[in-house]
Amino acid sequence: MSNRIILGAQWGDEGKGKIIDVLAKDADYVVRYQGGNNAGHTVVIKNKQFILHLIPSGILHAGKICIIGNGVVVDPQALLEEIAYLKKAGIKLKNNLLISEQAHLILPYHRNFDKLKESKRGGSKIGTTGRGIGPCYTDKASRIGIRMADLLDLEVFKKKLKINLEEKNLILRKVYGVKGFSYKKILDEYLVYRRKIKGYICNCSKILNKAISNKKNILFEGAQGTLLDIDYGTYPYVTSSSTTAGGACIGSGVGPTKIDEVIGVVKAYTTRVGEGPFPTEFGPKLMKEIRTKGKEFGATTGRARRCGWFDALVVGHSARINGLTSMAVTKLDVLDDQPIVKIAVGYKYRGKVYHDFPANIEILLKSKPVYEEMPGWLRDTTGVSQYKDLPLKARRYLKRLSSLLGVKIAMVSTGPKRNQIIYC
Repeated sequence: MSNRIILGAQWGDEGKGKIIDVLAKDADYVVRYQGGNNAGHTVVIKNKQFILHLIPSGILHAGKICIIGNGVVVDPQALLEEIAYLKKAGIKLKNNLLISEQAHLILPYHRNFDKLKESKRGGSKIGTTGRGIGPCYTDKASRIGIRMADLLDLEVFKKKLKINLEEKNLILRKVYGVKGFSYKKILDEYLVYRRKIKGYICNCSKILNKAISNKKNILFEGAQGTLLDIDYGTYPYVTSSSTTAGGACIGSGVGPTKIDEVIGVVKAYTTRVGEGPFPTEFGPKLMKEIRTKGKEFGATTGRARRCGWFDALVVGHSARINGLTSMAVTKLDVLDDQPIVKIAVGYKYRGKVYHDFPANIEILLKSKPVYEEMPGWLRDTTGVSQYKDLPLKARRYLKRLSSLLGVKIAMVSTGPKRNQIIYC
């Protein structure tokens, strides 16, 4: 038996979708434990690309039970669109997809508040996707959220929606000067969603713990990345959920003593989407080159990702707070043409060099990275499937990353396809 957490150890977009897909073949259950449809996992199977936002990547393997956990906030419209997308592609979902009764619902007013608040911030934008994730988590923390269990009980759902909408509409009119929402319209819309998704809703914590007792293998699938965690990320430029290993337990109803491995996925370089500090960000020329070669455009929003050199302070921070037992390194092949590759090993700020990732956002915004430089390998590594077949300089680069972080590298991805993977 092996219960594994797979998570992003940078700012997201590390290639978790592929790694989860590769490891899902050995799992019986695959669990998504946080975030919403603001995240996207891309998987390529036989030259066909799948982009998933809510449903765990394990659904692409026949016979896997995939669970959307209680830590996820669910937009029913987005979920049904994804279900239709998968069914059209011939993917079986009946009896393979479950949704926690404790997962919170995204409602139309959440999306509206998300966009209005971001617009009002002006030059201090967070970089939200505008999909209502943050406002939904805000309602959850404020104890006024509406959950899947509420949707199943019509009287409870009607009562909660009515109370919430009275307050939300008042704020929309008085604070933002915009029209509110129709109670009847939302109710009618969500009654349709209820009919279509009620068969998927269940007590997922009970199911998972029973599976563990029966020695089943469970894969916990993180969305986004550790540096976007609400507590441990580059606050306030973060998401609204716990993206760390601890979040897997909170967001699924499984205790920490049941976890066997924590695998952190990292790119051979670094990317992030949206606003916020990024000490190792490339200049314009290299940015364009790596962005083009790495196809660094968001699976969810299509936004161009910011790219930079590998940051050992970022990943070292992730390794510590997640308790990483190993790493999977992706997109090594994107660096094939670089004569020099750099690794940030410190930040210099006001004459002082920091070797640990600082919480102070001012340091992160204004510091200069201290780099180690290594010679590039200048050879094509695309599709290499044996570690020994990698160029010597590429192996030295990987070895140095492992040494700096104190975490072994278990997998190296050398392309987007399932079989373009090295097991170390």
